[in-house]
Amino acid sequence: MNKSQIYQGLMAAALTTAALAFAAPAYAAVDAAAAEALARQNNCFKCHGLTKKKDGPSFQESAAKFKGKPDAEARIVHHLTSGEKAKFPDDHEEDHKIIKAKDEAEIKNLANWILSQ
Repeated sequence: MNKSQIYQGLMAAALTTAALAFAAPAYAAVDAAAAEALARQNNCFKCHGLTKKKDGPSFQESAAKFKGKPDAEARIVHHLTSGEKAKFPDDHEEDHKIIKAKDEAEIKNLANWILSQ
């Protein structure tokens, strides 16, 4: 293999790595077990399914809604912590339950877990 072939191979590998980096979501590493436990502790699965809609959208639907949006994590964290209105299938609205966690890192982990669905 000559230097030109080695250079071309390295360039192809670098371009592939760069393409994969941009294709992957920019969400933080997720501790899925901790996020799911927090969701269960806060009774999130009463209104949300992983893949099936209940009174609220599935986590998969929420992830799709925010896919590619740079403020996705912040918007979900706000929704989980602000008590903003949630609209139900029968068109009534209620304050969304505020997630109880020991710190903001737990809530960010939950938001990123939702985004990873």
